[in-house]
Amino acid sequence: MFQRLIRFCVKLVQKYLPEPFIFAVILTLLAFIIAIPVCHQTPLEVIEHWGNGVWSLLAFAMQMALVLVSGSALAAAPAIKKGISALASKPKTPAGAIALVTVISAIACWINWGFGLIVGVIFAKEIARKLRGVDYRLLIASAYSGFVVWHAGLSGSIPLTMATPGSGLKEITKGALQNPVPVSQTVLAPQNLIMVAVVIIAIVMVNALMHPKKDMVIAVDPALLTEENPAPAPKASSPAEKMENSRLLAWIISLLGLSYLVIHLFVRKGAFDLGSVIMLFLFTGIILHGTPLAYVRAFGKSVSGAAGIILQFPFYAGIMGIITGVGASGICLGTVISNACVAISTPKTYPLFTFLCAAILNMFVPSGGGHWAIQAPIMFTAGAALGVDPGLTGMAISWGDAWTNLIQPFWALPALAIAKLNAKDIMGFCIIDLFVTGLIICCGLLLWA
Repeated sequence: MFQRLIRFCVKLVQKYLPEPFIFAVILTLLAFIIAIPVCHQTPLEVIEHWGNGVWSLLAFAMQMALVLVSGSALAAAPAIKKGISALASKPKTPAGAIALVTVISAIACWINWGFGLIVGVIFAKEIARKLRGVDYRLLIASAYSGFVVWHAGLSGSIPLTMATPGSGLKEITKGALQNPVPVSQTVLAPQNLIMVAVVIIAIVMVNALMHPKKDMVIAVDPALLTEENPAPAPKASSPAEKMENSRLLAWIISLLGLSYLVIHLFVRKGAFDLGSVIMLFLFTGIILHGTPLAYVRAFGKSVSGAAGIILQFPFYAGIMGIITGVGASGICLGTVISNACVAISTPKTYPLFTFLCAAILNMFVPSGGGHWAIQAPIMFTAGAALGVDPGLTGMAISWGDAWTNLIQPFWALPALAIAKLNAKDIMGFCIIDLFVTGLIICCGLLLWA
């Protein structure tokens, strides 16, 4: 019965889920059509909101592209490939491989989402090279499923913003948050840690159980995953070639970057944010590749995988412009959705409806920063009026932002680029994870309230 349900979900997605770029276009048109009557805005107003938003995420788009490319280049370094290969040799059965990939991905995503998103799929790809009989689609889906805990983890943008002095909390929450909320009341709260643990255990079990029978397995030919070893560099003769192949130059620039990272994290007590992840990937990659030229070649081979991110980010930024754009009517679509959630809530159900509201918005605005801009002014004010703990309100938004990533193909783009798969190859399995984790999160929020 369970396998029949899985096959139904896989076939459903294969038939109806379009290519991620088409999905972004459809969401753009849907947001445009809804905003006109619901927000009492004219078509020209909505077009202007869309256009104003298109270029609002350029810096973040560059960061995401660099996470993917620098992470892939780091994984191609001989020492890293050797370590991943050794770990990938551990599982002896398909179910064991699926379970191990899920655990590693989820823990890595909880520590840092950018790191986990890349590490999980690279590890899954290496297992596919070594273990025959494992379903490649489910392997990559399992690596991506760990992403569901990212916003309940140490790199969650909303909890970190709430804990940061001087981040304008009082202004954006309209006075609901007078002081920062420490992470001990959000990501490190016992209730949240229990939810994270239960979610990880559940997806490990469910993913392992989803592995199809031998006659239904769609495996990948290991030969297709084999990468050519770079040709040895010719002996440097000119001054330019000596600089290109200089290990000393690679070490000097890398130690410079890594020294800054140590100062930022341990001396200045800065956050291990997306920029820090990129710097770690970038300069560690240069050291491990040995020479500047070797790293340039590895980086260049990884660039094509970032095409989907570069193409789609402006469209999702435009959707965010429609969701947050305020016309002559004085309201925006994000406000309407959030107010609808508040109107039907009680102190006990408020976190649950906040979670569901964030989950809906995430389909249109898959960005933690976007959620904060849309929901913080409304949800924290309403939560304070109902007597709901602000830490719980913040985590309800965070869980909602992360949950529907399981069926929102945007954040799967880096994983899919590395795995060389399409969104429809993995999203059928992710639907099962969506229902299982959704039930756990809803129950957890109700018990926390």
